[in-house]
Amino acid sequence: MLELHLFLQTEASNTVSFFLPMILILLVFYFFMIRPQINKHKEEEKFQANIKKGDKIITIGGIHGKVFGLKDDKLILEISDNTKITIEKNAISREKSMIK
Repeated sequence: MLELHLFLQTEASNTVSFFLPMILILLVFYFFMIRPQINKHKEEEKFQANIKKGDKIITIGGIHGKVFGLKDDKLILEISDNTKITIEKNAISREKSMIK
């Protein structure tokens, strides 16, 4: 009976020592890669929701312009006098656009 008890303790110890590093790796992966990406995505959505007429923005393609109008998920962007284009809201670069 004592041998069975020691065997079960050894098996439980081996199982914990096997899964503990895997769990720690998953936790590190979550806190250093997944969570920051989720936060960045939330900030991007908040930025896109707060865009209003007259804001100066830069698209991810490098086009500079001023918001002329808003339509659902699209923007009308004035890129020069009498030149307007329609773009998707998700095509705006939050890092490059300096809205004041």
